[in-house]
Amino acid sequence: MTRVHDIYPSDKVVLREVGLRDGLQMVKTFPSTAAKRDWIAREYAAGVRHFEVGSFLPAKTFPQFSDVREMVKTVAALPGAHGIALALNERGVNEALESGVAEVATVVSATEEHSRANANRSRDEAIANVERLCRLRDASRHKPIVHAAISMALGCSIAGPVDPREVVRLAEKCYAAGADVVGIADTVGYAGPKQVGELTAATVKIAGHRPVCVHLHDTRGMGVANASAALDAGARILDGSLGGLGGCPFAPGATGNVVFEDLVFLCHSKGFETGIDIEKLIEVRGILRSEMPLEALYGGLARAGLPRGRQEVPA
Repeated sequence: MTRVHDIYPSDKVVLREVGLRDGLQMVKTFPSTAAKRDWIAREYAAGVRHFEVGSFLPAKTFPQFSDVREMVKTVAALPGAHGIALALNERGVNEALESGVAEVATVVSATEEHSRANANRSRDEAIANVERLCRLRDASRHKPIVHAAISMALGCSIAGPVDPREVVRLAEKCYAAGADVVGIADTVGYAGPKQVGELTAATVKIAGHRPVCVHLHDTRGMGVANASAALDAGARILDGSLGGLGGCPFAPGATGNVVFEDLVFLCHSKGFETGIDIEKLIEVRGILRSEMPLEALYGGLARAGLPRGRQEVPA
């Protein structure tokens, strides 16, 4: 059984590269399986250790994730690497458990309106789904970490503003259901640093020793500023995607996740070591340009490079 504090130690910042899952959920073209393996291998060589590798969804509808089991195996073969995959229903959970993935993520919507529109279930039913996932995990030979992500936590594309007290209440319910990690997600990039900092601090407070992840989108250009606020408020797990790849079906025009390379630079500038070599990481963008030439890539570090005279030496 994977011990959560071995993967997410409370005294270190962990950056999770979600490009292979969240970054690919809306693309029209996507990398080949061989290119994905190269993507993982080259990021691993740059120091990345946490990879969200795909979703257990019907391959006919989501062909970009048809090789998710291969990606799970690819990450598992790398010493010290940790794979995460998304499972939204019992079928997906069973497939995830059979795959041996180290962490299974599922989603609870922050608002009733979004929960019913997105998953055709209430929030209480979504919490029951987390509890069922934890029971299946506990009964299985393979016991992965369970991650419950609260989507639309800082603003909803349907309902608008979200009461942060509701998000904290949902986080408490997810932990009570057996989740090892709870994530708060600004799914459509509604918030600024003040809102992100306050919600992160409130969630960290009720989490106690349990890990809290913050998942941010750069829809309105606040991604890195919000990540800085999350770090200041006590979050130690942050998500980003290479080149800012991604988007959201509920936010037309969204520019995707926080740029992973810029997130690494932010952490280093704040004194948090990540073990990631930014220059090597930027070079991996070549795979995206080759495999998905029509997809827009973002990032200040890729455009401007490191400041003159500054050398990044991973810890």
